[in-house]
Amino acid sequence: MKWKESYVLGIAPMDATHQEFVDQVTALAAVADEAAILLMERFIAHTEAHFAQENQWMKASGFPPIHCHVGEHQRVIASLKSVLSMARRGKPGLTREMARDMESWFENHAATMDAALAAHLRHVQQIPGIC
Repeated sequence: MKWKESYVLGIAPMDATHQEFVDQVTALAAVADEAAILLMERFIAHTEAHFAQENQWMKASGFPPIHCHVGEHQRVIASLKSVLSMARRGKPGLTREMARDMESWFENHAATMDAALAAHLRHVQQIPGIC
């Protein structure tokens, strides 16, 4: 997965976290079986922190479609944990498959849900360090 300028949403901390997300997906797409579980654990930890930050911004700013966005985050985390569980049971190659699937998911999520959140955050201008 390669970083694209279209992923830039104009909220510096969000853009930085998204760049890290893309970098980790790229690493997972090429991970050797023996390192897959450790890298997947790190990716899940990063993604949980990433989503928790966005969830906090949504709550603090009164983002109207918060439940839809948070629900999407919860579904992704559940899927990632399922892949990790299967990797631990002898299918580490699934982490590479998941990484390939994450590219299209992220592209859509960033262009829709995260773009809407970024626009909202710019509009309300009440989150310190964001706008």
